[in-house]
Amino acid sequence: MKIRNLLVLLTLAAISVISCKEKEEVNPKEEIAQEPNLEVEKRAILERLNNETKDAFQRDYEAWIENWVHDSTISKIYVNFADSTFSESIGWKKISQFVKTYIEEHPEPEPVPELLNDINVRLYGNGAWVTYEQQDSLRGLKRETRLMEKVNGEWKIAGMQTTIYGFNTNEK
Repeated sequence: MKIRNLLVLLTLAAISVISCKEKEEVNPKEEIAQEPNLEVEKRAILERLNNETKDAFQRDYEAWIENWVHDSTISKIYVNFADSTFSESIGWKKISQFVKTYIEEHPEPEPVPELLNDINVRLYGNGAWVTYEQQDSLRGLKRETRLMEKVNGEWKIAGMQTTIYGFNTNEK
């Protein structure tokens, strides 16, 4: 009787191992289906970037913070050639405090720039490298680079570099 029970147990264990192995095999069609859809991801990133811009220009700090990754490795850099200024904040605490202080010192909303409708996106798994240009009615031409991370299924900003060129004074 003991040998019979042992054989049954070994058979069940073998079936369990075999079924686990079968589940581990990847069907090539399933792998293709899991590839991110660039257009879908691009639209989601575009929406996040436009929300962050609106929230900042409308001085909505609580909404603004929802657009960002909150950890110590993120960065936010402004290079302003128009007025020769530069600022760099590293880590969520510093970025958050910088923006909170700015909003407190400049509480009046600014005109929201024309929202983005086209961005360049390179996807890297749960990350994306994004570049674009934007016209700001108060600052002129801006070129932006954003590092995006997908957190809990949502794109968030993990890095930002803004270069402000100002208005072209040669235009009439």
